[in-house]
Amino acid sequence: MRLLLIRHGQTPANVLGLLDTAHPGPGLTALGERQANAVAEALRGEEIDGVFATTLVRTQLTALPFATATVIDGLHEIEAGDLEGRGDRASARTYLETAFAWGSGHLDVTMPGATDGHAFFERFDRGISVAAEVGTAAVFSHGAAIRVWTAARARNVPPIFAGSHELENTGVVELDGSPADGWTLISWAGAPVGGPSLVDDSAGDPTGDALDRA
Repeated sequence: MRLLLIRHGQTPANVLGLLDTAHPGPGLTALGERQANAVAEALRGEEIDGVFATTLVRTQLTALPFATATVIDGLHEIEAGDLEGRGDRASARTYLETAFAWGSGHLDVTMPGATDGHAFFERFDRGISVAAEVGTAAVFSHGAAIRVWTAARARNVPPIFAGSHELENTGVVELDGSPADGWTLISWAGAPVGGPSLVDDSAGDPTGDALDRA
C-alpha cells in the first residue's frame, strides 16, 4: 500500500516554539488554514482511498478541506510529559533527544513525566495498521511522531535520518509497503505542500526542527 504521512498545518504553539502535545490541542493559525487548503488542492488529483486524522484538533482541521477524515486513536503526537508547554532550548532538546533515541531503537528511554518508546510504537503501529486497510492512505499526523516512526520503520534510511531532517507544517512523507512486509521511504518533503510561500521561518516550532537546531 501507499502511505502518505502529512504533518498538520501551523498552530499558535508552533509560532511560539512551545511543546504543545496535550489533548485536544490548539487549532490552526491563518497560515495553517492556507496550508490546509494547499494540501487539499495538491492531493485533489491523487487516488486517495482513505483520509485519516489523529485525536488532536489540528490534524482534523488540516484534513477538513480535503475530505471528511476518520479519526484514529494512537497516531497523536509524542507526549511531552513534564516538558509540556515549555519553549526553552533545553526542554526542546530533551524532548527531541528522547524521541530520536526511540527511533534509533533505544525504547527503554522515558520522556520525563511521560511514556517510553515501547508505548509510543505500540500505539502508532496500531493506528497505522488501521489506515493500512485501504490502498492509498493520507494520514494527517504530527512532526515528531512522523519523524520518529519513519526512522524506525523505513528499512532504507538510517535511524539518525529523523534527527537530521526537518519536517515543516504540511510536509508529506511518502512510504510504500505494509505492516506485515515493512516500509520503504519513497520521498521526504521538508517544505509544505504549496511551496515556499507557506513556510514561516520565524516560527520556533521545536517538533519539526532538526536536532542541531534545538
